[in-house]
Amino acid sequence: MTKKNKLALLCSSVVLTAGLAAPVYADSHGTNPGTPINQEYSINGFISHEELSNKLAQIEKSSQGVVDVEVAGYSNQNREIYTATVGTGDKVLLLQSEIHGNEKTGTAALLNLLQNIGSSNSPEMKQLREEVTIVAMPMVNPDATELNRRGNDMAWEDVVEDFPQLEDAQPSWNYYTYTNQYWDYASQPGFDVNRDFNPDLDYVPQPEDFPANSTKPGWYITSEAQTVRDVYKGLMEEHGKVDVFVDLHHQGEYYVEGSDDKVTLSISGDFIPDPNSEEGGEYSEYADTYDFEFSRQLNVAAYDALQERGDSPFDNITLYPQNLNLPGTALGSFALNGSGSVLFEVTGQTQSYGQKKRGQLVKAVELGVYGIIDQVASGDVYEIDADRYYDIPLTDRDQDYGF
Repeated sequence: MTKKNKLALLCSSVVLTAGLAAPVYADSHGTNPGTPINQEYSINGFISHEELSNKLAQIEKSSQGVVDVEVAGYSNQNREIYTATVGTGDKVLLLQSEIHGNEKTGTAALLNLLQNIGSSNSPEMKQLREEVTIVAMPMVNPDATELNRRGNDMAWEDVVEDFPQLEDAQPSWNYYTYTNQYWDYASQPGFDVNRDFNPDLDYVPQPEDFPANSTKPGWYITSEAQTVRDVYKGLMEEHGKVDVFVDLHHQGEYYVEGSDDKVTLSISGDFIPDPNSEEGGEYSEYADTYDFEFSRQLNVAAYDALQERGDSPFDNITLYPQNLNLPGTALGSFALNGSGSVLFEVTGQTQSYGQKKRGQLVKAVELGVYGIIDQVASGDVYEIDADRYYDIPLTDRDQDYGF
């Protein structure tokens, strides 16, 4: 279904070819824990879209309007996609979660951060709000959330309805139509929304650009990606730049390289070959805006914040696989547009982990994201030695499937 130009008020009550196969995850310790093994793991501890709507309204009210909640757009199945803005500073941070519906801890972490930053009257929080503008987009793929799966709820016919020029085009490579013991995309197809981004923020889908592959830009054919793009463009128009973009994800269960320590969280700022390099020549038009040094500084800020917890599971922080070429992801596209970018990958998707260790994992995301916000607000992030990024331990895994 399409919902172009639909207007509504806020609810009154308040990112490899995957079209035919499920994601495959590597693990060097002889198991494959990233693959779903039990679809019945409980996820009741995570919030639904309806609960999100109510919680955002509650946060806005309790903050006395310091947190401003708006409907930014709608999912393909007509569910609200929200923005929640706090702060009035010149440094702009865009934070999003749950672009994949079975990756849920980021949403809880963003809600906690909004509550704390928006409602605290401490001198430190007041100063932080004066220095930064934080725009959170929790649960940007609510249809996938309700189905507890990676892909949204959208058929190729819906795309053609929106873009008639694609009538004779082959469906995009990220269109899920497979069926296995975990999901039935054949009867209820969908797209990996985190492959539908394009660094050309004004791109209009063209049939010759399909089906493409993971090393090519996306097309903005899903309403969810369009909504995130529109929010990003709006912030650029209003502020001149989105300084920081943070994308909150999950991964399988992996180990710190060279150890038997299970990874709590992986981070990264590397999604695209440097446009100033030979490998990144296809992105040369973005050479003046791409800022990998700043992305590395932001990642170190997150890492340091987590390391401050001492000898604990929060120590098991690693770098996600590097040297990627994923321009169709939000992180890849927005990094090319000049945003310092950070990927968070919490261990264990819902089909392989359920809500196990939910509290610890949500807290890890909170600590890392707040470390970024605090360092940006104070300006200390700009003094971080970016090369410390390479001191972060690697994840013991192959890059068999992108975030």
